[in-house]
Amino acid sequence: MILIKQASVYAPEYLGVKDVLLCAGKIEAIEDNMEPNLPNCRVIEAKGKKLVPGFIDTHVHITGGGGEGSFHTQVPAVSLAELLGGGVTTVVGLLGTDGITRSVENLIARAKALKEEGISVYACTGSYGYPSITITGDVRKDIAFIEEVIGVKLAVSDHRAPNVTVDELIRLGSDARVAGMISGKCGIVLLHMGDDPKGLAPVREALGRTAIPAKIFRPTHVNRRKELLAEAFEFAKAGGYIDLTCGMTEAGAPAQCILKAKEQGVPMDHITISSDGMGSWSTYDEAGNLLKIGYSAVDAAHKEFQKLVTQCRMPVEEALTFVTSNTAKSLEIYPKKGCIKPGADADLVLLDDSLEVNSVIANGAVMVENGVVLKKGTYEE
Repeated sequence: MILIKQASVYAPEYLGVKDVLLCAGKIEAIEDNMEPNLPNCRVIEAKGKKLVPGFIDTHVHITGGGGEGSFHTQVPAVSLAELLGGGVTTVVGLLGTDGITRSVENLIARAKALKEEGISVYACTGSYGYPSITITGDVRKDIAFIEEVIGVKLAVSDHRAPNVTVDELIRLGSDARVAGMISGKCGIVLLHMGDDPKGLAPVREALGRTAIPAKIFRPTHVNRRKELLAEAFEFAKAGGYIDLTCGMTEAGAPAQCILKAKEQGVPMDHITISSDGMGSWSTYDEAGNLLKIGYSAVDAAHKEFQKLVTQCRMPVEEALTFVTSNTAKSLEIYPKKGCIKPGADADLVLLDDSLEVNSVIANGAVMVENGVVLKKGTYEE
């Protein structure tokens, strides 16, 4: 049992200065003042700190991305400490370009490992390619029967994409939808969006020809090109969720895109931010030759949240939604995740005055305290 005393609580809406009691991995109570009269109750003094929901990152290459510049460019797997350093308590793991040397089996094994180490992990089967690589041989069965799997990954409008037909996109959307309904999951098709001018046209056609809900298709990296961003805004207005990728600069920076979306009347609760952590980024010349490669850090979503507050002057409670409540609702795990309410999972982050991560609690266990990582991965020093 843990009692967090006198924190400024953002649930993400501001609740004021409160005491928050945690018990058996859940948030038990939120009160103005509680006295720890129970035995074995640990007290965390949090006066002057902000208590916020644990961050949810919907796009992390937990087994490592890359490989586009040959084998030596493969990115290593993410560590528990890296995720905790960014305040991440819930993550969605997935594959990317490489569905050849990387496997869904390896992805799910890493997801289970991170869960054993203390955080919450979901996953998408498939990769950029089509037909989708799976464990069971069927996207529907992966979603329905593998606990961690909530959807399927696919690349569209990209030079590395499998160039699926609209009929194939419809079939994949239908399969994800039905499997999600059967298993009580969101059942999404997470779409890696590339730079091809086709943009979201295949998705619009698929939705126009069917009764598949817009929420099933989840385009990410939509801030990589201004034309794609404009399409994404219209998609969000039509009921879809859109995901902004951290690490992009100038007009493509997530903070700037959110401000622009607000001006244009885009539903703010249908926008999320993700890090693309451990995923490789690359630049190519006009002939398609690789010029430069690197990978993204998993604390990028936290840094983007800081920018929204410190540079864009957005209220903390509003900036938090893009990495907490919006993401939880988009994955259909709210109010279990993404909020501070009695009955919700005890996934919490304490922030200091500069919004840096001070402490992290995941599933009711203190993982980081006063900037010191207490719980490390099995092979982390």
